[in-house]
Amino acid sequence: MSLSFPTSEPLMEFALPLRSRYAETDQMGYVYHGHFLSYFEMARTEMIRGLGMSYADLERQGYLLPVHRIEIEFKEPLLYDELFTVHTSIYTLPSVRLETWYRVTDASGAQLKALGQVTLIFTSAATRKPVRAPALFLDTFR
Repeated sequence: MSLSFPTSEPLMEFALPLRSRYAETDQMGYVYHGHFLSYFEMARTEMIRGLGMSYADLERQGYLLPVHRIEIEFKEPLLYDELFTVHTSIYTLPSVRLETWYRVTDASGAQLKALGQVTLIFTSAATRKPVRAPALFLDTFR
């Protein structure tokens, strides 16, 4: 089964160019699959920073964003020292859940390397219970 992206236009898109490092590769020269989660996190963090806030800001306001669900579909190997881009999209206005979607491509955008989806849950730092996304965060989408 293939990872199915929403068909609507995204509310937000962000692109983060990166280069794979030697320490991220296996004996075949392929980027180890677990590193894709770090790439997704870096792109998501920078996307949120581009909204005018940071994960640290959210935490200072009493919010945490633990991961609830992850799905990755690998298409082509990402190789050592390869320039690539992590394209991050949000298609639905966050409520309790923040659903982020990822396309990893070569630097030109012509070759698809991987697809991903990560769902995070806004939680209260004090109670660790799910809560609605903070108004300040939601205002950035309007």
